[in-house]
Amino acid sequence: MNELSVLIIGSGGREHALAWKLAQSPRVRQIFIAPGNAGTAVHGTNLPIGAEDIDRLVLWARGNKIDLTVVGPEVPLALGIVDTFRAAGLPIFGPSQAAAQLEASKAFAKQFMQEAGIPTATFAAFHDYTEAQAYARSCNGEIVVKASGLAAGKGVVVCDNLGEALDALRQIMADRAFGASGDEVIIEERLSGPEVSLLAFCDGKTAVPLIPARDHKRAYDGDQGPNTGGMGVYAPPSDVDVALIDEIMRTVINPTVQGMAQRGTPYVGVLYAGIMLTANGPKVLEFNCRFGDPETQVILPLLDGDLAEIMLACIDGTLQPDMVRVQSGAAATVVMAAPGYPGSYPKGLPISGLDAVPSDVVLFHAGTAAAGGQIVTNGGRVLAVSAVGADLETAVARAYAGIAHIHFDGAHYRTDIGR
Repeated sequence: MNELSVLIIGSGGREHALAWKLAQSPRVRQIFIAPGNAGTAVHGTNLPIGAEDIDRLVLWARGNKIDLTVVGPEVPLALGIVDTFRAAGLPIFGPSQAAAQLEASKAFAKQFMQEAGIPTATFAAFHDYTEAQAYARSCNGEIVVKASGLAAGKGVVVCDNLGEALDALRQIMADRAFGASGDEVIIEERLSGPEVSLLAFCDGKTAVPLIPARDHKRAYDGDQGPNTGGMGVYAPPSDVDVALIDEIMRTVINPTVQGMAQRGTPYVGVLYAGIMLTANGPKVLEFNCRFGDPETQVILPLLDGDLAEIMLACIDGTLQPDMVRVQSGAAATVVMAAPGYPGSYPKGLPISGLDAVPSDVVLFHAGTAAAGGQIVTNGGRVLAVSAVGADLETAVARAYAGIAHIHFDGAHYRTDIGR
């Protein structure tokens, strides 16, 4: 059993959770994180290389004989980091640039789902602003407007009326709020129902699900305020049973893996399906081609299995269902955010009380840095405070008990996660 040197790419709470879980593998000898944060430094060595600096990352990984590279964020995947590493003979966990189009191009994903018979909202795609406006008018404005390209989770506008729909189109297509990501927009029917996230490990032909999770996207209690990257998450949701997971695997995940293989672009890595549970069954809202953030921070604490072994099996095409076991119980994560998030926010605020957090709470650093001998804020979402319990109520209570010890100026978090 050879010992592994692992490189994790990214700097957020998801990457800290990956480092934390990979460090538990008996096979992993050392971990490097590029660029990492103040929390990842506990589990390995942070490198001053950006997540999108692919050429430097390849050179470093080759020079340091890295046995496994794990990609956290979506942008390097869309830029083709996996293809570059593979060409250099370096094992890397994640989909190729062609397969990552499922997230990088919403237009590609919708077309793919239509061809593969995967249930999703009806849609139309537009490059022309005037045509998009005309279509929105024909729908009376009760639609969802999406920038087709990557927009850091912010390029989706759910519209209640025609005024909001036209405003969304103007922002994305005319004002270019998301730059080239809005060159093409998707307008789709507005679905209703509870949402669930289901992630699955994939080796190009086989897919094995993880525990389902549900996140809270709005900034404030009661699902009020602007959309964020996620203010908290819990797993598993009480309304998602084994039969429903099986249905999503049968109708969504497996046809996606089969369809991508048939195109000659096999899907390797983790596939994240954002699902709405409609009156007509589960329908796909979107695909992500990597671990979610903050979903990873509740899913990995409930994963009973060697994450390094699972990832290598995905790369080698030898994934087996019994490698991915889920612990009983529940998990909850509450995000502590900087004042002003998701708008503009200050950085460099000192964080106190981290050492006082109880041992049954796992602290995942997201936007933090070490400065002058202390930990300071360095992003919008600062910390993800996670806990596991026999039931959801216990997990939630433990997470909030952890938060009670932590302080930085203007910290804000939701008090209703998991309710």
